[in-house]
Amino acid sequence: MNETVTLTIGKQKNIALIAHDGKKAELIQWCKDNSEILKRHFLCGTGTTARMITDATDLPVRGYNSGPLGGDQQIGAKIVEGKIDFVIFFSDPLTAAPHDPDVKALMRIAQVYDIPFANNKATADFLINSRFMDEEYDHEVINFKQNIANRAETLPTQM
Repeated sequence: MNETVTLTIGKQKNIALIAHDGKKAELIQWCKDNSEILKRHFLCGTGTTARMITDATDLPVRGYNSGPLGGDQQIGAKIVEGKIDFVIFFSDPLTAAPHDPDVKALMRIAQVYDIPFANNKATADFLINSRFMDEEYDHEVINFKQNIANRAETLPTQM
């Protein structure tokens, strides 16, 4: 069995929108500025951010829990399930976040599944204006079934 599998991000992207409190206004403005592109895709986000974007724009954003209440982990689980394939996360590097381990876990799972992850406006601008926004994108990820099988064969079975 192959060590990697090819996954395809479709033409219509499933985009998660997340922002720390100090960056919510910036993300909302970014969504307004890019609404013509964003309205062609499925949008979701953590609770407060999703609600604020929906209220301030004409964009429907499905809300999960607030980040500190597990929203980051919900988004990570959706990445694992193949239901989110693009993350825009305006993080605030100058303010301590009590759920920082959750944020790091979300970033890690986005890396494992090789999905685009913007953590600031400049990166988000580059990504959303990429030619890949309007076409399918194939990418290689670890063949998780094969990885599990290999680990099961190499780990000791005696307790």
